[in-house]
Amino acid sequence: MSTSAPGIELLARGPWPAERVRATWRDAHFEPGSSATEAADRKIAELRDRGSPWHDGIAARLVGYAERDGDLHLDLQPIRWALRLVEENAHDSLSALCVTRDAEGRWLAGRRAAWLSTWAGRWALGAGGAVDPGESPADTLVRELQEEWSVEPERVWGEALLRLPQGMIMFIGQAWLPAGAEVTMDPEHDAYAWWPADPADWPPEADEPLRRMAVMLG
Repeated sequence: MSTSAPGIELLARGPWPAERVRATWRDAHFEPGSSATEAADRKIAELRDRGSPWHDGIAARLVGYAERDGDLHLDLQPIRWALRLVEENAHDSLSALCVTRDAEGRWLAGRRAAWLSTWAGRWALGAGGAVDPGESPADTLVRELQEEWSVEPERVWGEALLRLPQGMIMFIGQAWLPAGAEVTMDPEHDAYAWWPADPADWPPEADEPLRRMAVMLG
């Protein structure tokens, strides 16, 4: 089944409470071919050449998934983080995106810093990043929100599991902040704003993929 966005495949659709997202990790690491390893090496070198403090590491790969009795079960294995940067094939590397809203329904938007590996200089919703080894993607949502915006959510739900055209898997979640919560921007962003609850009222920098996501989540 496809979403309205070209090339994006909807694998599973929630919502799922955070405690109903269940991750099982395999011990064996994913081993790519030599061409993928060389492509990942080049991507890391490019980041270093432009002064990025980014470093390589271990993240998660989606091996399989199933929906049973209201739970989302994810079969994961360790994978080299840099493989997600290979445009031709990200080898089902898994990332989590925590779309974040305040008590009034407004959307937290941040402009990503120029040194980042993905979406540099573009506006994005909420917080996101790689799933750490041994972690559930539902826990990743909360961790990334804390790391990027120094704020605790009042509640969090898993919303969708998507496959992007380059082979990246995205676990999309939505978090709501308590009334009066204040965010503090981290170095991965150089500006932020609270966009109105109705995406029709969003500013011009809100591009079409962000608007489509908001409509899906709304």
